[in-house]
Amino acid sequence: MAMRVGSKYQHLIQGEICQCCDPKLRDLTLRMNADLSRRGFFLGAAAAAAGLGLNSLALPARAQGARPKATLFENVRIFDGVADKLSGPMNVLVIGNLIKSISAAPITVTPDLELTRIQGSGRTLMPGLVDAHAHIMFATVPQVAVLTSDIGFVNVAAVKAAGDMLLRGFTSIRDLGGPAFGLKRGIDSGLVPGPRIWPSGAFISQTGGHGDFRLPNDFPARPADYTFSERVGGAAIADDPDTVRKRVREQLTLGASQVKLMAGGGVSSVYDPLDVTQYTVPELRAAVEAAENWGTYVAVHAYTPRAVRQSLEAGVICIDHGQLLDEPTAALIAEKGAWWSLQPFLDDEDVTPFPEGSPNRKKQLQMTAGTDNAYKLAKQYKIKTAWGTDVLFDAKVAARQGAQLTKLTRWYTPVEILRQATSVNADLLALSGLRSPYEGKLGVVKEGALADLLLVGGDPIADIRLVEDPAKNFVLIMKDGAIHKNAVA
Repeated sequence: MAMRVGSKYQHLIQGEICQCCDPKLRDLTLRMNADLSRRGFFLGAAAAAAGLGLNSLALPARAQGARPKATLFENVRIFDGVADKLSGPMNVLVIGNLIKSISAAPITVTPDLELTRIQGSGRTLMPGLVDAHAHIMFATVPQVAVLTSDIGFVNVAAVKAAGDMLLRGFTSIRDLGGPAFGLKRGIDSGLVPGPRIWPSGAFISQTGGHGDFRLPNDFPARPADYTFSERVGGAAIADDPDTVRKRVREQLTLGASQVKLMAGGGVSSVYDPLDVTQYTVPELRAAVEAAENWGTYVAVHAYTPRAVRQSLEAGVICIDHGQLLDEPTAALIAEKGAWWSLQPFLDDEDVTPFPEGSPNRKKQLQMTAGTDNAYKLAKQYKIKTAWGTDVLFDAKVAARQGAQLTKLTRWYTPVEILRQATSVNADLLALSGLRSPYEGKLGVVKEGALADLLLVGGDPIADIRLVEDPAKNFVLIMKDGAIHKNAVA
């Protein structure tokens, strides 16, 4: 069917847009137009609603005749994400977004490359850091602002948080709850800087669960009514297997790489005591089946043995938190081959300041008291253990992301910590399979791997606390082959 378009918009049909626009927005619009046109849809509301291809738009194509971009790191010592010690002096060539070659001998670069040469001077080249439990939309804005502000403000705050996180050396995150799809798309399209995001979408929670942000005067729930947190994609309330299945499918449709359910009580939530078990095995199993049908998995928030055991029974393969677990439950995690995503929650300077004597403070003290034992059990049973921060509603703590990592020295050696925040966490990201939003190997410095790299002014194996001050010690930060910071003299 032919579509009539007024002369005012003819430039769009010709593949052009207003020249006053940002160049990146022009590139994005042109690619969107071309993508829609190839499918026989153009400028139609149905096409826009379908969003065909928008979750996987390629970055702007290289201009015809332009030389491929390359970066040559010379005289660096490598922590490859796996080895126990640094390499000897090496040279590393990045072409495009991939590590092309690693050699102790000088690397000859062909003249067809547009080369940036970095003199490493013996500094350490290592993989970009990975945070396996982040909430990029909610990390820096107080909870009351999240629940009451226009979502536009929350988005702006999240854009800044994403840029700051990248400059702390975190090039990838697994986002375990929040409306991060738009931010991810903006980052992937090159509109703003930020880490790679493996999004979960909305927290999926039962009524009164850890992801229920409704106010008391929102109860009883009105039929077919959605409160603010649900409307903006922050939470999804589901109270039976069919609704759980539907909510999981919705998040996967929107681009979730994994889904997150609340399987037990939480510290910061209002309604649920810490010991409360949330969801039934059939409800959890409905989520697992829906995720498995999409080739991905379910992660659950859970602290207690009962919440974890019924999650494992339902087929969940990633337990987040688990500070209150006992030895038999830890043994069951190991037996099932599941992941344990732990956070070094301690009653220290980074703890959320709940009023003394309040229900939240009592839950907090109970939970942090179990952290030492949780790490002990994870090590004892050789469980696949990921690391994440789970920072919420606190810009000061979010800025201490590296310091949250070095707290692991209480239980691990520096090289074990660095592995956990690079190759081990990258293995967890890979559980998303074909739902992973990025192709390629992460978390290692190997030929053929994605070029997410940090150049560190020192040896982080000898001094793990270098990661606490990224502004000073991360002299170069590269993500996907692009340099976002270069302070090399």
